[in-house]
Amino acid sequence: MRTTRLLATLIALTLVLIPTSLSAVQPRLTIVVVVDGMTQENLTKLRPYWSAGGLRTLSEEAFQTTIAFPHLVNGGQETVATLMTGTTPSHHGIMGDNSFSRNYRTINPILNDPNAAGIGTTLQLSPQAISTTTITDEWRIQQGTDAKIYAIGLQPQATILMAGHAANACCWLDHHSLKWVTTSSYSEGLPTAADAMNISERINDIANRSWTPRLDISMYTSPTKDERRRLFNYLPNKCILQTPAANTLVVELALNMQKTEKMGEDMTPDLLLLQLTTLSPKAESDAIQSAEQEDMYLNINQDLGYLMEQLDHRIGKTNYQIMLVGRPIKGHSVQMYETAGITIQHFNIDRAAALTSTYLMAIYGHERWVDGGYGSFIYLNRTLIEQKRLSLETIQRQVANFLMDFEGVQVAYPIHEAIRSEYATSIHRKQAGDVFFLLQDHWIMDTNEQTRYDHVIEQNPTAPLMLWSPNMRTFPSAQINATDVKSLIINHK
Repeated sequence: MRTTRLLATLIALTLVLIPTSLSAVQPRLTIVVVVDGMTQENLTKLRPYWSAGGLRTLSEEAFQTTIAFPHLVNGGQETVATLMTGTTPSHHGIMGDNSFSRNYRTINPILNDPNAAGIGTTLQLSPQAISTTTITDEWRIQQGTDAKIYAIGLQPQATILMAGHAANACCWLDHHSLKWVTTSSYSEGLPTAADAMNISERINDIANRSWTPRLDISMYTSPTKDERRRLFNYLPNKCILQTPAANTLVVELALNMQKTEKMGEDMTPDLLLLQLTTLSPKAESDAIQSAEQEDMYLNINQDLGYLMEQLDHRIGKTNYQIMLVGRPIKGHSVQMYETAGITIQHFNIDRAAALTSTYLMAIYGHERWVDGGYGSFIYLNRTLIEQKRLSLETIQRQVANFLMDFEGVQVAYPIHEAIRSEYATSIHRKQAGDVFFLLQDHWIMDTNEQTRYDHVIEQNPTAPLMLWSPNMRTFPSAQINATDVKSLIINHK
């Protein structure tokens, strides 16, 4: 009798535990899609207009939240690095698109690496500047060498940041050659599927299709006056990275790679990272201001729908998950502010560096005291200061005080104070200059007279996040920190 009861209890426990255990199994394939310029406002605005497709499915079935960045955002690679590392620029080392070289007084891509060779490109890039672990690195540590990890994108640096240190390979679309290219930093070089697409005529076929509105112009919510008079019409091979053709090519290569590498077809979870864009040729803002911007979203809806449909058929709906996350690129246009009666001012960093040098010459003599200015930093000539046996901290303080008298400057700190200030998360000591400063609201930092920006990034931008998965049922809150995205992917079972 007791044996019978014990057996019945064990059976009951088994029936309870089996579903829980199965629901905790990690999907065989995780896809992370980072979309440049995608905002929650745009998704909300367009949601009633989605036809069947990926964004429609995600809006109805995915778990949704918004993310906030705990550091200064300028629309560059710092946001990708934060999403991929789960840390801020002070730790991951990526403060923007470029870095200033003290040795050569030049501005270089942040991932520039003279020891890396381009494959199909002259760019020499690698992930060596990423100073902490990324999603792919920890995925590799957890899943071992059998896991297949690939990144596909439109911009070289964003793609490498997504690939991290441990991906099998990555590739991005070169807009000059209309070929997939990569860097020698990854063991597999150019992925087999990318090489096969390069050899075929598929890229040229898609790039030579005219891009015109998917809908009648009256059905768009924000057509411009010019678009109402004359429908937009682009030949993508002239501006491919700002057209739906680019997103279509990324998704198509992703599916080819899944098939070639048999991703998601064994018990070792695989990881595929994709970069897409909502930025059209005339986009001056992340906010939708034209029919062509809306059309980018309509095409992404179709592309993601096709991706999910194919994965449903190939590996099964319960064997994969998709995380879609946006990132700020252009913020709001100058025109949007002017419409509200707000004048946007421009601050020229080159001129500020030159005036700072003249100021120091008046105090210490006619020498080159300033190496240059870039971003929110002034870089002093430390070699000269050391040779003259002057106090670096004294000169940093003098320059900070001098900058505070500039029109448009909100705050200025010597670097040793900046890294202890409220802006510390945005500053990586290896990349930082000697004096850090920030501009007042409604001021834009220009590199020089030839490089004038036409958009303003909000100080605290947010971005949408959607996770479609057979397992997860709730999110911790309506808004999460961008540094939490990595753990949602790595620890999601």
